[in-house]
Amino acid sequence: MLKRLTSQNAFLYALLVVVGFTVSCKKSANDTDANAVPQGASGTREELTKDSIYLYAQQTYFWNVGMPGYTSFNPRQYTSNNAVLNAIKALPSTGGKDKYSFIDDGSVASQLGGVGGDYGFSANFDASDLLRVKYVYPGSPADVQGLKRGYQITKVNGGGTSRASSSDIANLNTSIFGDNPSISLTVIKPGGGTQDIVINRATYTINPVLYTHTYTIGAKKVGYIVFNSFTTNAVPALDAAFAKFTADGVTELVVDLRYNGGGSVATSETFTNLIAPPSQNGKVMYTTYWTKTMQDGAATILQNQKFYAKGNDGVTRLYSYADVSYKPTLAAGNQESFAKRGTLNGLTRVYFLVTGGTASASELLINNLKPVMDVKLIGKTTYGKPVGFFSIRIDKNDLYIPQFQTKNQLDQGDYFAGMTVNKDVADDLSRDFGDPEERMLAQALYYSANNNFTALAKDNNLSSTSGATRVQIDAANEKLDHEFKGMVETRALKFK
Repeated sequence: MLKRLTSQNAFLYALLVVVGFTVSCKKSANDTDANAVPQGASGTREELTKDSIYLYAQQTYFWNVGMPGYTSFNPRQYTSNNAVLNAIKALPSTGGKDKYSFIDDGSVASQLGGVGGDYGFSANFDASDLLRVKYVYPGSPADVQGLKRGYQITKVNGGGTSRASSSDIANLNTSIFGDNPSISLTVIKPGGGTQDIVINRATYTINPVLYTHTYTIGAKKVGYIVFNSFTTNAVPALDAAFAKFTADGVTELVVDLRYNGGGSVATSETFTNLIAPPSQNGKVMYTTYWTKTMQDGAATILQNQKFYAKGNDGVTRLYSYADVSYKPTLAAGNQESFAKRGTLNGLTRVYFLVTGGTASASELLINNLKPVMDVKLIGKTTYGKPVGFFSIRIDKNDLYIPQFQTKNQLDQGDYFAGMTVNKDVADDLSRDFGDPEERMLAQALYYSANNNFTALAKDNNLSSTSGATRVQIDAANEKLDHEFKGMVETRALKFK
């Protein structure tokens, strides 16, 4: 699964080699903050790292306006790097909006490029309070062992699967989402029958296209695609899926993003252009607004993040992130225009199936299309992440803090509380992707046939025999939510 995605090279569109990771605790001569750490300040490795977390935030953090000075904040007072970051996230200047920043050691960096190294599945509690497989990546170790979405899991490494048991939840987190070499499951298949399965961790290629199909609804052809993560290797699979939709004569499309927490900005652009009408070619798709400090060229600390890249003249040389233009203009590479991709030109409507796990690059895709075609959202309010980042290497860690916000051609993009849906429907884990009776998909197909949604109470009902409420089940699923939620800048660099 695309877990908390981290990549020290995520901003580098061609896997550029980063050559100069400097931990900086200095301010340049151009900086005027009287509370800045003094030139040549000394300290332990740990203290200098804490300084750097603060100083990078001071110049590149999306909510850096109003941050206290170095002396007032005193990053060295905190017991850990994460404690420093948590203190930054809690500053009044964020308005309580930062649920996104994190520090990582880069151990899962390859996942953005489409290389998995886990079991290849994830699980959630369903509306009946039963633990079920929510997705399986094709070709992953779990897929090889025959695991399918909808299978009920009754035992994990010998432990139980009770939502109400803290020890069971702890075991699920350690077993499914930890780094053990193998996992043993006891499952009940939808048709009945119990099976014991052992899955060994292995490296596999992530194919985020989990399922595609074309439905005949009256005289219409409706395409359906389940897209689970915006990896940088996803484009060939997307092109193939849309070529098939074109051949099938699809005029409406259902895009299932219910577990898609985001990923590559460039892949989101590609997906947008596969769906968007050709009449939008050349018109603004979205604009990226970087931190004002970065727009003004005042984020001098980025001189410490160095890499080799081809310049605007095609010559490869050593650059730093301070050499990149961050102005919100077309010339600076921060305003993208529509450029139709593929031959699926007749789409009249697109339905997005979403949940609270739908985030960032997924929301970017939706927001790009809202002004230019009929868009319907089905499911639950999305996560709410209109901001993105690139990684900042500090010592042995990658710092991820929001540095930019995206807005569509109507300058819309403040969905920090999530995108609300047109039809509120609970996730139906008991049915596999593509089942026309699965609640979210069923609503899309019904709307296609009738031009309105059904009003069935069962769309959000609970059949739990445990007496659990929706709030309790959702809270348990949050504890099992390890998917990355982010929008990583992966587009081609434009230098000043």
